[in-house]
Amino acid sequence: MWVFPETRLLIRSQAPGRRVHESGLPFDDASGDRLRGWLGIDRERFYGDRRIGVAGMAFCFPGTDPRGGDYPPPRRCAQMWQSQLSAHLPEVELTLLVGSYAMDWAMGRRAGRSMTETVAGWRLHAPRAIPLPHPSWRNTAWLKRNPWFEEDLTPYLRARVAELLG
Repeated sequence: MWVFPETRLLIRSQAPGRRVHESGLPFDDASGDRLRGWLGIDRERFYGDRRIGVAGMAFCFPGTDPRGGDYPPPRRCAQMWQSQLSAHLPEVELTLLVGSYAMDWAMGRRAGRSMTETVAGWRLHAPRAIPLPHPSWRNTAWLKRNPWFEEDLTPYLRARVAELLG
């Protein structure tokens, strides 16, 4: 978790991966580079601006599954901590819901039937929330199949972040 009382842009994601768990910096990997590109901000600003916060659905690394991937965040973690966390972040004006776990938790029945449907319906949730695919390399093919993401959503996201952070 990487949040501050001044947080205005809150990035909700799944759970920290192994590298992030070890470094203590959220999105301290190639997915972070991609995410920062979508936001239109550099690494220095991402980690240096206390108006930017990151909170996973779980606050710890959930472990590695037998196939080498990360286990999903335990549901009980989000149920236990996310509402309490939100109560302590009154300045949040934009929440990015990164990946299906964050979307499902925050949107419930308002989420689409799939991650693609939910992200494609981003205008229904803007300007307070924006659903995003996880910026992992695993979603590179998804990004290629859905060019509207880079053409429509990314420019709006960059403009909204610039407006919020000045």
